[in-house]
Amino acid sequence: MAADVAGYSRLIGADDEGTVRRLNSMRAELIDPMIGKHKGRIVHTAGDGLLVEFHSIVDAMRCAIEWQEGIGRRNAGEPGEGRIDWRIGVNLGDIIVGDGDIHGDGVNIAARLEGIAEPGGICVSQAVLSQTLGALGFPVVDLGDQQLKNIAQPVHVYRVLAGGASMPDPPLPQKPSIAVLPFQNMSGDPEQEYFADGMVEEIITALSRIRWLFVIARNSTFTYKGQAVDVKRVGRELGVRYVLEGSVRKAGGRVRITGQLIDTETGMHLWADRFDGSLEDVFNLQDEVAVSVAGVIEPTLQAVEGRRSAGRPTHDLTAYDLYLQALATYYPITRERILKARELLQLAIAVDPHSGPALALAGLCQMRLVREGWAEDPEADRRKGIELAREAVHVEKDDPSTLVNAAFVLASFGEDVGTMTALVDRALALNPSFARGWFLGGVLWLWAGQPDRAIEHGEKALRLSPRDRTGSPLSLIGEAYFFKHEFETAAAKLMLAIQEQPGYPHPYRVLAASYVHMGRLDEARAIIARLRTITPLLMPAATPLRNPEDRELLLSGLRVVVDDAG
Repeated sequence: MAADVAGYSRLIGADDEGTVRRLNSMRAELIDPMIGKHKGRIVHTAGDGLLVEFHSIVDAMRCAIEWQEGIGRRNAGEPGEGRIDWRIGVNLGDIIVGDGDIHGDGVNIAARLEGIAEPGGICVSQAVLSQTLGALGFPVVDLGDQQLKNIAQPVHVYRVLAGGASMPDPPLPQKPSIAVLPFQNMSGDPEQEYFADGMVEEIITALSRIRWLFVIARNSTFTYKGQAVDVKRVGRELGVRYVLEGSVRKAGGRVRITGQLIDTETGMHLWADRFDGSLEDVFNLQDEVAVSVAGVIEPTLQAVEGRRSAGRPTHDLTAYDLYLQALATYYPITRERILKARELLQLAIAVDPHSGPALALAGLCQMRLVREGWAEDPEADRRKGIELAREAVHVEKDDPSTLVNAAFVLASFGEDVGTMTALVDRALALNPSFARGWFLGGVLWLWAGQPDRAIEHGEKALRLSPRDRTGSPLSLIGEAYFFKHEFETAAAKLMLAIQEQPGYPHPYRVLAASYVHMGRLDEARAIIARLRTITPLLMPAATPLRNPEDRELLLSGLRVVVDDAG
């Protein structure tokens, strides 16, 4: 670890005695004890800089993150010109020990990483991220290959989003854009939280079907759940001009929805209203909210267009409740969560056998159990998944979520990928802002042997949901680069996907194969060892890849390390 004070010369020039005094206090009270706590050794100091050696990369990263978080708290009351901010670089590599000091490229890279870190920030090499997967959950931004001063080969660098660092803000899209924040549950019953969340999802779906409106997906907006929200900050972080926030109060057979639309640039309230009704009319209430919000943004919008756009998963609210609970359970993907979601969906289908969303999501659960090696009877689960998906398309031909999930299940189990891609295209025509539709459409293009189209779809999904932490679009993009034989780029994306969803097996397989094709067998074996803790199915039982060359590229890489591991 290399660390130094940002703008040290300026601070000394403005107040040399005060700066030295504050820096010594910061070292004695916070930094040096923290290094000791994490078993680090200060190799040497040089003015404002520190070089620290750790025997564990996990300890080094814990120290770096706690360091910056501690300095952030300490600086909270300091004026801007008097703040002492640190920059930190962390690398994992070989060193040369001599005369009580350490040398070599491993040290030099850490120093260069510190040099490109922002004040209060941390930059790490790909080796650091690779060796902390599954052990630490810090989010990162991929800065790509960087040509560091006096380092012969480019180094793949990541900026750590911890200790005060923030996600870069996306630009505003060309068309009107909106984010619907989690509605506050005013029912006084924590068990009804899923109902408030489900109401928001339905409003997002209704708005997303308005073709000229750019709508952020729920996976990003729900990262603000439970927070005191500054709408101007939300607008910057999500890249939207408008925010809709509100509350849901459910009592007995009645429901009240309140909402207000805010301009994120000015903070001005553009619209506010309240909607009361019975639970039997809950979908009509969602129509009214969608039409009212859209009417503020575009006065010429006809109310009938908004009503026609609203989706109705099922007319039986009990089945709908169960579907919402299953949807909330499905992510992040683990064996236990998939089994629980399937149980809830079985109850929903028993109540309403014609609920397209519930049928399609149940088929998706069956497919996950088979593909990830979690099924007790794979063939029976396969047949059941196909049956559920076909029935979903039969009963619900115009619901984007149903079409996309059913197409994904059927393509996974071997049905014509071109036909299934057409189903996804229909879903995206109905709902152009459907992030999951773009993602799964990309998966189908990947299976069809067209990685460039897969990358385009994955990037579109990420833009529609820039704070999506499920990792799925990143996994798709990483796998697409793998089949383009761009293994370094693939590994970088796949590691990010694993950081976001460490319990999902498939990215581990593709990452291991990437390392094999790069000749990095030790790293490949380490990834397979982690995969073994998640599923016994190290090699996929079957692959939906239609291109024989793609199949062989993946399987040949896996065979090297799986056969080696026994």
